[in-house]
Amino acid sequence: MDGPAGSGKSTVARCIAEKLGLLYLDSGAMYRAVTLLAIQEELAADSPKLIDSVKACHIEFMDNGRTILLDAEDVSKQIRTPAVNRLVADVAKIPEIRHEIVKHQQRIGAEGSIIAEGRDLTTIVFPNADFKFYLDASVTERAKRRLADLHAQNIDATLAAVEAEIRERDEKDTTREHSPLRTAPDAVVVDTTDKTIEEVVDLIIAHVCANEQ
Repeated sequence: MDGPAGSGKSTVARCIAEKLGLLYLDSGAMYRAVTLLAIQEELAADSPKLIDSVKACHIEFMDNGRTILLDAEDVSKQIRTPAVNRLVADVAKIPEIRHEIVKHQQRIGAEGSIIAEGRDLTTIVFPNADFKFYLDASVTERAKRRLADLHAQNIDATLAAVEAEIRERDEKDTTREHSPLRTAPDAVVVDTTDKTIEEVVDLIIAHVCANEQ
């Protein structure tokens, strides 16, 4: 499952994982964890030292993706801060970092059935996936969702600032040289703008059940 920031991928994927008994893989959280690592170690996105740190670190998901461990430390809240939001696209576009993260994602996928979401899962990481979905929504709707998440974490922000940040992130994600965000030709596109989480989840599960072999 791929799509831009705020399209609902994480929440939808987690719900589907719970309903279908699948392992939930949040690829975005992995890049956020690496971005946090860069901030903590005061390293540039393209620093060789950061790439070495990515190779050496261990990222683990617990509680159906709600808890993210970076080298055994719970960083679930730290990876959702504005500081990480601003830098994650720059870190995620580094080919060597993507290469290491993709290898880890593919190892997880090889262990059994999963539902994975991100920006290059249907095109690069799992091009032969049984089911592919691309979730999208209007920029304004996505900004409202992200703003609500930030306020829930007691992080002060404005809708205008969050919308500008999302537009910038979209530009970086879709134009980066390596593994840009795009819709796989065989992906089912779902516009979540006017849909509830439950509606999107039911729609996807219905499609899977109707087409499962």
